Order: sequence, then structure tokens, then C-alpha cells
Amino acid sequence: MKHDIFLSKSSDLATTIRTSAVTVLVLASLLSCSKNSDDLSPGSTTTTGSPVAIDSTTTSSATKEGNTETAANEEDLLANSTFSSTVTISFGSSITISNPLATKGVTVTESNGDVVINSTVAEVAYVVSGTTANGSVKIYSDKKFKLTLNGVNLTNTDGPAINIQSKKRAFVVLADNTTNALTDGATYTASGTEDMKATLFSEGQLIFSGNGTLNVTGKYKHAICSDDYIRVISGTITVPAAASDGIHTNEAFIADGGTLNITTAGDGIQCEEGYIVINNGTFTVNVADKGITASYDTDTTINPYLTINGGLFTINSTAGEGIESKSTLTINNGTFVIKTADDGINAGKAIYINGGTIYSYATSNDGIDSNGPLTVTGGRIVSVGATGPEEGFDCDRNTFKITGGIMVGIGGASSVPTAGVSTQPSVLLGGGTANQLFHIQSGDGAETLTFLIPRTYTTMLFSSPKLKTGQSYKVFTGGSVAGGTSLNGLYTSGTYTAGTQSSTFTASSIVTQIGGSSGPGR
Repeated sequence: MKHDIFLSKSSDLATTIRTSAVTVLVLASLLSCSKNSDDLSPGSTTTTGSPVAIDSTTTSSATKEGNTETAANEEDLLANSTFSSTVTISFGSSITISNPLATKGVTVTESNGDVVINSTVAEVAYVVSGTTANGSVKIYSDKKFKLTLNGVNLTNTDGPAINIQSKKRAFVVLADNTTNALTDGATYTASGTEDMKATLFSEGQLIFSGNGTLNVTGKYKHAICSDDYIRVISGTITVPAAASDGIHTNEAFIADGGTLNITTAGDGIQCEEGYIVINNGTFTVNVADKGITASYDTDTTINPYLTINGGLFTINSTAGEGIESKSTLTINNGTFVIKTADDGINAGKAIYINGGTIYSYATSNDGIDSNGPLTVTGGRIVSVGATGPEEGFDCDRNTFKITGGIMVGIGGASSVPTAGVSTQPSVLLGGGTANQLFHIQSGDGAETLTFLIPRTYTTMLFSSPKLKTGQSYKVFTGGSVAGGTSLNGLYTSGTYTAGTQSSTFTASSIVTQIGGSSGPGR
């Protein structure tokens, strides 16, 4: 017997998702034919392989929970500021400086390749270009300013390449069709009490825009750092290597777009005391420690949280977590492929998942781990934990609420959904073997789950709008899928040919445990 597998179109996914690699193209095409209800079609007894229409009556109407913050700020938009005067600095065998404000509040000096700017006036734009193997730009400014990188390649052997000692907003524009590169020294020469801890450092806000490329290598510590906040609106920023973090901020990191490629010995993106909001963008992060992390200081009044509203994320960590919030984590949308040693996704206080397509694989810990409540209202989630006692979904001793979405979690154990607050049925099942197809269908032959197992496990947690209380189900192992599309093992289209029926079960209540191991109770 064969069964068609199909997902309908999603209204919940961001229409602005951009693709940059073949794997992303596959995911994006998958998203365009999916629906937030995450419903799988009824099975078919034909052998033609044609998909069948989705049953719209199974659409999920779960209410989203968590944070919807976008961190919108009109003052961060370059178009809302005016810069009436331009100072140009061109590096080469000699340094050429054009300063029309020399007698009007802007001084520019140069010594041994290091350029120092002092400004007390408003509406000044600086344009930096050229190449030097031992030079830098330092800016002191009483007012916000624009800094355009117009094909500049700066290496400074004894400090930051660009050092902004101003607490005002700096609009960093990556000029269209340019490639810019910044490299610092492995050791810094002290400059009084000034703080400087990155190749591109700023005391104030850094707002990146433009359609050019910026490559930043951090030999001393971080690649890019602000003691205030960093916002990426557009442009391509690549950190090929950093001794510590790729992007480090004190108060916030915000992304509305752009492409970030980060490889570091520390964290990819770290906010030390505040929050992270990602609205869109493409992120490829390969790190030794944490991919994206929001910490917080209990002695401050800064609101600590991490909210992702969209974007494409490929995160690999050899030792740390993929995405971590010390406080609350909310995922409203986005496409995630996370592979880590420690937890794939972790939060200190709570996790809310309202949508998106998430694959989280942890080799040595939990796939998704909340140290407080875990709430899922939508999305498609495959979460892979290690062997016992590690779990696919872990929120032991806390409320685990499921009201929508497709969830497949495998590992040595699983937290048990809280029946009193969950509205979508779930089932805990026993073990499975790596690289084997796993298939569930209802008693009347409707396809409920087709999944290619990525690693051997002892416990599976499965929840879907296609699970119905009081319904009987058959479990098959093996078999084959023809013409299918899978999201890291979760099949979303194609025709399944049955293998061996291994068991049956009845979803007797909102939470049904047939096998496997459950984590500690609440």
C-alpha cells in the first residue's frame, strides 16, 4: 500500500526570505509549499504518487505566545538623518585627506599611518578608501556621523583597524559593489584608559547598511564590538576568524536583513547584558562556543530576551549551544539548521515557538532545552538529543504546553507535555534505528508521519494536528518514499510504500505514552 504525503502553503512564513546556498534553496522551496497548520494529507491507496488535497478543517488556530518585539527605531534609519559635509581619507603609499571642515570643527591628523578625527559639529560624513598594511582610523565625535567604507583594506598591527571613541550613533555604510577588509593586531598598544577590544570597535551604536561586503578578522579579541548596540540593516559581513566573538555588544544586537558569515574561536554573536532581536537576514555561524547568545546582568534594568521573527540560520558549534538566551527565547518564524555538541537551543527562563522550520541536532546534550516552561503553538520542529538521559525536548519539572505545530523529538528520554494546558495530542513512543524510515498512519489509512531516523534513539515524542484522541494508529518501519521531499528526515511530500508493521496504538488522551522514557516530573 502506498500513501501520498503533502503539506499546503504557509501564510506564516516571511515572504522576504532570501537564499544563498543550494541547501537553503531546497528549504525555501519546501516552505513555499507548506502551511502553518503543518497538516499532512490523507493517505492514498493508489500507486501513481500524485499528492492529494489537504483537509482545511485541520488548520491550527493556536494563539501565539511569547515576544513579538521588532526593536523598530526610526533613528536607526539612515534616510532619516542628514549629512551635509564630507571628509575623505584615502590610504595608499601616502595618505590623502580632504577636509572642507578643517576650520569649522573637524580636525584630521595623521601619524605613522594612523588617522585621528576629532569632530564637534553635526552632519558630517566620512569616506574611507585605499589600502595599508599598518594603519588605522580613530574617531572622536560629539555628534552622530556617517562612515562609508568605499573599498578600504586596513590592517593595524598594534590595535583596532577602526576605533570609534564616540558614544554617538555611527552609520557604517558598505558602499555598493565594494569589498572592504579590516584586520587588527594580535596585541594592542595601550592608549590611556580607552576601551578597545575589537578590530572594529565603537563606544556607541553601530548601524550597518549598504550593499557592499565587509570582511573583519579579529586577532586580538572580538571582530566587531559595540559597548552600546549593533544593528545590521543590509550588506554582507564576514568574520573569517576571531580570537573571541564575531560580533559582541553590551546592550543589544538587532538584524533586519543582510548576510552574516561568522567563524570564531568564541561565540558567533553575543549580547552581554541586553537583548537580541532578529527580524530577517541570512546567518551562517561556525564556532567553538555558542552560535547566538543573549546574556544578562541581574544588577541592570536592561530587559533581557532573544526574539527571532525570521531569517535563515545555519549554526554549527563544536562545544557550545547553537542558540541560547539566559532569559526568554521566542521563535516566531525562520528556517534553522543547528548542529551542536551542547544543547541546540537553550533558554534560562522560557522558550516559545510559534512558527518556523527548525532542525536542531545535539551530539552530546538536548536538542531543545528550556530551564523553565516550553510552549509550542506552531512550526515544524525536528529536535535530536543524545542518548539517555539527554532529550529531544527538555523542560523537566516545568510546564510543557503544545497547542499546534508538527514536533518530532528523539533522544534518550523526553519531557512529557502537560495535559492540562495542551490542546494538541502528542504521543511518546519507543526506540528506533538510524537511517530507518518510520511511518505512522491512522486506522483508515491516512498518513500521519513519515520520518527518516537520523540517529538511533530510545524515545520519540511526536505531536501533530493529524493526531486525534480516540483514533487508532499503525506504526511501520522500513519501506520507501518515491518522489519525496524531506526536511532533515521529516517528509513533506511524496508517496510512501509500506515496510513492516511493527505496532499499533490508540491516542487515548491528549498525552499518550506507549513507550520510551520520560524525564523527571514537574
